[in-house]
Amino acid sequence: MRMLDLSTPIDAGQWEPEKVTHDIVSPAEGARHMSEEMKLHFGLDFDHTVLPDGELLSIDTLGLTTHTGTHVDAPSHYGTRGPAGRPPRTVDELPLDWFHRPAFVLDVRGVEASTAGADDLRAELARTGYTPQPLDIALLLTGADELVGTKRYFTDFRGLDGGATAFLLDLGVRVIGTDAFSLDAPFTDMIRRYQESGDRGVLWPAHFLGRDREFCQIERLTGLDALPPYGFTVSCYPVKVAGAGAGWCRAVAEIPEN
Repeated sequence: MRMLDLSTPIDAGQWEPEKVTHDIVSPAEGARHMSEEMKLHFGLDFDHTVLPDGELLSIDTLGLTTHTGTHVDAPSHYGTRGPAGRPPRTVDELPLDWFHRPAFVLDVRGVEASTAGADDLRAELARTGYTPQPLDIALLLTGADELVGTKRYFTDFRGLDGGATAFLLDLGVRVIGTDAFSLDAPFTDMIRRYQESGDRGVLWPAHFLGRDREFCQIERLTGLDALPPYGFTVSCYPVKVAGAGAGWCRAVAEIPEN
């Protein structure tokens, strides 16, 4: 079994719409900090210099959203109303068996519009000859990951329209991944089209469908062009953040050697 990392890193050195902070306490600083904490909270005097090299352990403190880096969007991210009027589930409430499943790739790099439609996906499935099975994970290859680390990554990409998203859900898919910043079209594109047409249906149709039909998205994947069209498994368990609308994940493809 060959394993392929499909995740983009959380990197405070890269530009993000929501700034990421990463503060590091070095092992030496950690030793001094521990000594101070032991005295403050437990009344114990401890000379940290007796530790090997005068060091204890490093500590990383990050400030970021759950939508930074590769992550899974939960139904509660889409709004306060869930299917059949029930409260939408948060990321810690989702069934684990959704996130370790056979997967298939939909290459939409040739689609000229800002969103791929259901006909585009049908044509791609016909080209690869694959018939999706219920709970398969669908991966949208847009090529947007080539722009990771730049501002264009957040404005130049291709999404799915509402009909294409519904098409995948009709096939039994419950997790849809993309190598782009969002499963919908870029914010600037959607707002421009709304201002031109007055049609509110162009605003976040893929996300808002989740208010009526329960599903998850994996956003900000990478390396989908290295995958076969099908015949592999994806593991993408989200971090168990209590009550959150999203959780970071380390998405990995498991590809049989043959």
